[in-house]
Amino acid sequence: MLSRKLKKSANPSCSFGLFGLSRLSGLSRLFGCLVSLVNQQNKPDRSDQPDRPDGPDRPGLFQTCWPSKLCRAEMVFPQPVRGPAMFARFCLLAVIGLQAGCITVNLIEPSGPVKEVQLSGTGDGKVLLLDLSGVISSQDKEGLVPQPNMLATFKEELTRASKDDKIKAVVVRINSPGGTVTASDILYHELRDFKTKKKVPVIVSMMDVAASGGYYLAMAADSILVHPSTVTGSIGVIMLTVNARGLLEKVGVEANAITSGPRKDMGSPFRVMTAEERGIFQSVIDSFYHRFLAVVQEGRPNLSADQIKKLADGRIYSGDQAKAAGLIDEIGYLDDALELAKKKAGLTEALVVTYGRRGEYQNNIYSRLFGTSSGITGLANLDLLSMVRGGTPQFMYLWMP
Repeated sequence: MLSRKLKKSANPSCSFGLFGLSRLSGLSRLFGCLVSLVNQQNKPDRSDQPDRPDGPDRPGLFQTCWPSKLCRAEMVFPQPVRGPAMFARFCLLAVIGLQAGCITVNLIEPSGPVKEVQLSGTGDGKVLLLDLSGVISSQDKEGLVPQPNMLATFKEELTRASKDDKIKAVVVRINSPGGTVTASDILYHELRDFKTKKKVPVIVSMMDVAASGGYYLAMAADSILVHPSTVTGSIGVIMLTVNARGLLEKVGVEANAITSGPRKDMGSPFRVMTAEERGIFQSVIDSFYHRFLAVVQEGRPNLSADQIKKLADGRIYSGDQAKAAGLIDEIGYLDDALELAKKKAGLTEALVVTYGRRGEYQNNIYSRLFGTSSGITGLANLDLLSMVRGGTPQFMYLWMP
């Protein structure tokens, strides 16, 4: 049976195995001490033999190794195991078992705070490009690497931007069919509050879709540009609910709710909604709808209240249709939005920057669009099945055909 020995050096750090790991603590140090004991017990007495630099004076499997250099592996024959060495190896196995049960190794580190990434341009002034893609929701993103939710990320980015005096304008790239009422309103509030306090121009550039809650958010901007192929509009509210009563009857399952009042379980997926309950839900939806109209009225002062209400029947608009209706300002690409931002900020040259987290690759103004779900597939961000599991209905500023 063959084993390997690692080349010995003067560094006191203990290493183990063929990988040369060093500077261990706690149980790992005990591990190294036991290894040294095994090696000493296995080492034969060669006091009466001449030194041989290339001789077989290689007592065991583990020894110290210089951590900054590659360890040289050599082939040796292990010595017979003696009594003390057997006990030491038994203890060694016990330590390994303890380590296996006590140590947790995080293979993927958290993404960390956002950092500035330079995309293009030159100059002292900066134009900040922010990205909002996917269904608008306050739910945390799932995956191998923990990521903050959309609201937390947007707030973090705006907070960092507010502390940077070199940022002279902001372009918000929106690619979203909307989302929950509350999350959409929070994003709108944060962007509007940032613009008021920072006193810099804010431009919105709409990508594939900027409908319903995506359009709601755009009302906080000074100017709105859309691509020729953008879909926008869908001004209105929708409530999502499910009636699973027929399905439960087929499988022989009956759900019962004990409530403190007759309307406590209104919207339950386990029974048919009554006309009175529908009226109550409609009143809530109307309230959110009027809030939407008020936001559009503030963001589009060129339109009267009657014009807005006529346009806000839930329909979508192409870029040309939206411009003709007065819902947006211009048709243009993201480059045009950046140029407009520089012009409004009084800059001839500007450094275009964005924010990203560790591990994200961003080298141009379209980088973060890939890998996002802005359309119907983005509905995976919402727990729609929670309604079937007894969750509450969700009110949405969302285009969901």
